[in-house]
Amino acid sequence: MNGAGRPAAFLDRDGTIIVEKHYLSDPMGVELAPGAAQGLTRLRQCGYALVLVTNQSGIGRGLLTMADFEAVQARLVEVLAAAGIRLDGVYMCPHHPAFTGPCSCRKPGLALFLEAAETLGLALGSSVWVGDRMRDVEPALALGGRGWLVGTRRLALRGTLPPGLSVAADLAAAAAAICKG
Repeated sequence: MNGAGRPAAFLDRDGTIIVEKHYLSDPMGVELAPGAAQGLTRLRQCGYALVLVTNQSGIGRGLLTMADFEAVQARLVEVLAAAGIRLDGVYMCPHHPAFTGPCSCRKPGLALFLEAAETLGLALGSSVWVGDRMRDVEPALALGGRGWLVGTRRLALRGTLPPGLSVAADLAAAAAAICKG
């Protein structure tokens, strides 16, 4: 699957596309992160499928329900649609190892990325991973793509990351660099 299909931008949700809020369960708390709409639009224009992959350990911890996640996700879809953006896929891990035991879908695990590649016909080797934590972008190293850590607090890591990982102030800055080449 690595060479076939179109490239994807595998995107974290909380802290990357939306402002991070502790175990978000209220759909009205959905707020696009600075640069998110511009970044998503740019990635789409550059030919990337937009695939959200998110860990939602609050479900496994009993702090929110699957219905809460679905309501927040529906609100995110509405907010993105208002900006002219559509996601190609959404993949979620509800587990937390301390509460539900180990799993292969929790990032940095590869299961959700491999599932998305198979389902959506994606080329992992030419894909990019964008998130605000190392676990969001580490799969790029295993699957042959490039990873971008976003967030101003991550800028201090510039120059200290392994080859294949970079940093940017926000999703718009990451998308600009990704689309440059």
